[in-house]
Amino acid sequence: MMRNACAVWVGVCLAVTPAAAQGTGGDTIRAGRFDAGKMWAFEYAPTTYFTETYGFAADSAWFARARLAALRIPGCSAAFVSPHGLVATNHHCVRSRLTRVQRAGERLLDDGFRATTLAAERRIPDYYADQLIAARDVSDRIFAAVDRESSDSARDRARRAATGAIEQQLRAEYGTAGDSVVVTVVPLYHGGRYSAYVFRRFTDVRLVAAAELQMGFFGGDEDNYTYPRYDLDFAFLRVYAEDGTPYRTPDSFRWSTEGVEQGDAVFVIGNPGPTSRLLTVAQLEFQRDVELPGYVAYLTATLAAMDAYRQADPGAAEAFDIRNRMFSLSNRLKRTQGQLAALSDEAIFGRKRDAERQLRAAIGQRAALQAQYGDVLDRIAALQREKAGHAGAWQAFTQLTHSSQPSGLLRRLLAAHAYATAPRDSVDARRARLLAIATVPAALEQGVVAARFELLASALGADDPVTQAALGGRTPREAAAALVAASDLSDSARTAAALAHGGLRADDRGMQLAAVLAPRYAAWVEVTDRIELQERELASHLGRARFAVYGESIPPDATSSPRVTDGVVRPYAYNGTLAPWHTTFYGLYDRFASHGPGTSWDLPERWRTPPAGLDLATPLNFVSTADTYGGNSGSPAVTTRLALVGLNFDRNIEGLSRDFIYLPERGRNVMVDVRAILAALDHAYDLDRIARELTTGELFESEAAADASGGGR
Repeated sequence: MMRNACAVWVGVCLAVTPAAAQGTGGDTIRAGRFDAGKMWAFEYAPTTYFTETYGFAADSAWFARARLAALRIPGCSAAFVSPHGLVATNHHCVRSRLTRVQRAGERLLDDGFRATTLAAERRIPDYYADQLIAARDVSDRIFAAVDRESSDSARDRARRAATGAIEQQLRAEYGTAGDSVVVTVVPLYHGGRYSAYVFRRFTDVRLVAAAELQMGFFGGDEDNYTYPRYDLDFAFLRVYAEDGTPYRTPDSFRWSTEGVEQGDAVFVIGNPGPTSRLLTVAQLEFQRDVELPGYVAYLTATLAAMDAYRQADPGAAEAFDIRNRMFSLSNRLKRTQGQLAALSDEAIFGRKRDAERQLRAAIGQRAALQAQYGDVLDRIAALQREKAGHAGAWQAFTQLTHSSQPSGLLRRLLAAHAYATAPRDSVDARRARLLAIATVPAALEQGVVAARFELLASALGADDPVTQAALGGRTPREAAAALVAASDLSDSARTAAALAHGGLRADDRGMQLAAVLAPRYAAWVEVTDRIELQERELASHLGRARFAVYGESIPPDATSSPRVTDGVVRPYAYNGTLAPWHTTFYGLYDRFASHGPGTSWDLPERWRTPPAGLDLATPLNFVSTADTYGGNSGSPAVTTRLALVGLNFDRNIEGLSRDFIYLPERGRNVMVDVRAILAALDHAYDLDRIARELTTGELFESEAAADASGGGR
């Protein structure tokens, strides 16, 4: 393990100067070397940079081992941690799946899960784990197809056709017997380059262990995106082969027993979700002034309605899985508020302006680039002005049809209008989509619809036809109550009954609102689709220009595709003091004692008294400067020797600006220390068979077998 990496790395560590030291005027602020981040793609592996910076042989073999041991799971990242298919990830990555494997009388969210035998490991339905087995740059093939076309729509069709052909070819090339192969062509640099990723997909994935919710999400939403943290955010899965036995793999990370110290280099491998670091200044201004404020308003109002429902009827809310639904939206709200705050920070925006000035100047210095791409930035800016002309609709219709929208009625309104106006050949399909929309409890439906009606009135104005159709002279709450009570679209059963007995009535309150709302929404979608198609084409041109200027020295924006990022374990200044580089179980018990039972800092029964043998000084969470983002949850944090030292689960509030810029002097990623996980397995959960598998690489079918082989460690 490399200690005090920053002593070697001082030039890079300090390359990004704090913006405050660069002046406060927009013309004096300068962009930093790593403002675009360090989310390196495996196909553009930074071998020289890693080797020179950290003093080890970061060769192709190192990157191959790192790539093959890391995994992608739905919405998160994970890693093989034994030769027998054992997988480590975060608790919150499988939280929504616990209820799917839960049996009668169990409360796996509250009590956790532990399979004391191999046979007790439970298969998770409709789940998978992906292993990246190949990554290819296919840019030339895509560009050859696209560049022959002259219109945006034709180029889009050519790109889709070329992408499909590449995916089909690679599936055939890698689809050997017994393998389930998934191929995805991903645009990098917003279409400036294209890579094809070939994954081996495992579909027999079983739950092995998961901490209790109160341990995995200790501190709740209040502590989300904060640090210091005290979360035991871990879960174990196991991948099984087609014959029903644990999958044997030569590619797994060694579980470190010595962990990390301040100054150590760590490498976090995962699948960060889409970032916006390479957007233009004009695009960021639109996000700041229109898109993000609308999203914040939607999330705030919706969460308030959900919380009111939860408090009014806790039992029904629990049956509706309200906690997981609210956790998801609360997470988005805090993240979006942080993004909005970042774009309101002139120091950050000044750096974005300087980076764009530099890019514009670099393009202008090359005649060929200037001729081909010289007007792209101005054309993108013109599109943002056109989008801003639809600001009211943009904010009024935010997430209206998204699957996370906790209103079946609002989605059903638009689906019903589509069904009622469908051509004969699509009636059956639209009817099926309408009936597939799940029912939401009436009390929750009423609150969420009222919140949406308030948004419509605020964004569109009281005199807008959509607002008038929604409210009908009532308050938003009164109008929502009347709609839910009277409309056959209020739940799926009433809708199905109406369809079975003559169809949806034109005088139904829901159909009357849909007759006004649906055409307006469709017109807005048509406009935004057209603008966004033009925007994608221009972004691709700009990406090609940027790559021609900077090459691989600037990583692409994150795209939920596999990346590796480097950082250093380091404390940071915050709130007038210094945040430590790590926390311990002592801090967890201090929080519990300070806040008390019944709060977000409560502890499960087995943890309220420290388990026998647990050393409270064991590191629990730690931070580093590694460049992580949403989608990196569960990502393995490894050393130069590829020993696993942590699982990434969050970033601090200062790191919420990472959607737009990487600032290592501010942001930190937060990880659960593997030493804490091992201590919990040993002393709290009595899972010696898993603890010993992690430290010895041997597979034990039961606790008795583990004890017989040598007992506890």
